[in-house]
Amino acid sequence: MLTGQRKTLILDILRRDGQVIAKTIADDFGLSEDTIRRDLREMAAERLLKRVHGGALPLAPELPDFSARRGVSPDVKRQLGAYAARMIRPGRTVFLDGGTTTAEIARHLPRNFAFTVVTHSPTIAGELEHHPTAEVILIGGKLYKHSMVATGAAAMAAISLVRPDIFFLGVTAIHPVHGLSTGDFEEAAIKRHIAQCSAETYVMVTQEKLDAVSPCHILPVTAVSGMVAPSDITEASLAPYRSAQVPIFTAND
Repeated sequence: MLTGQRKTLILDILRRDGQVIAKTIADDFGLSEDTIRRDLREMAAERLLKRVHGGALPLAPELPDFSARRGVSPDVKRQLGAYAARMIRPGRTVFLDGGTTTAEIARHLPRNFAFTVVTHSPTIAGELEHHPTAEVILIGGKLYKHSMVATGAAAMAAISLVRPDIFFLGVTAIHPVHGLSTGDFEEAAIKRHIAQCSAETYVMVTQEKLDAVSPCHILPVTAVSGMVAPSDITEASLAPYRSAQVPIFTAND
């Protein structure tokens, strides 16, 4: 088996199982563990996976601060934001998570009918300062500056008092086995609580977030009502999520 073929199979196993165990792969391929370990070291250097003792795990995405994230994939985020905004109906209550993709939803919200926006992000609330028909409810709490969202007990208690019709969830990583995740424990708890209080939850997908795992679990992928993906994302990237029966909506301008 050629090196390139082995690496492709290793990535397939990592996506399917959420981990790679060097001894198991070596036995399955009929190769030495040293050969597989060398493959894993090279793949880690190429940022295809995370090398750990005995094998490998999916790569954890980098977590740049809020200001830096504004410049990442702006066209894709605008496409996702425009599509998500069209999902909102008159009189509904919408919970907008913090984040740069969610900010694009706020910028594209309809202006010809009334609805309510709940958010725990002061930056999202600021986007709606001059919106003519949106009633805005801002949840307070301890400010997690990395994502510019409120966390903690006060935020949790206030969120418990609302029942949103739809929640647009922001995450840093999406994996078919390990689910939806983010980089902060308290932020993950808040996101999970909002989803539990909401009738429907949708997650925005970008290519760099797929098949990755961040440290703090939010929900399994099967717990969301759907994933909204950009129009140019590859079908191969979405296949494991379709296999898990997750509804996928492709955004088109």
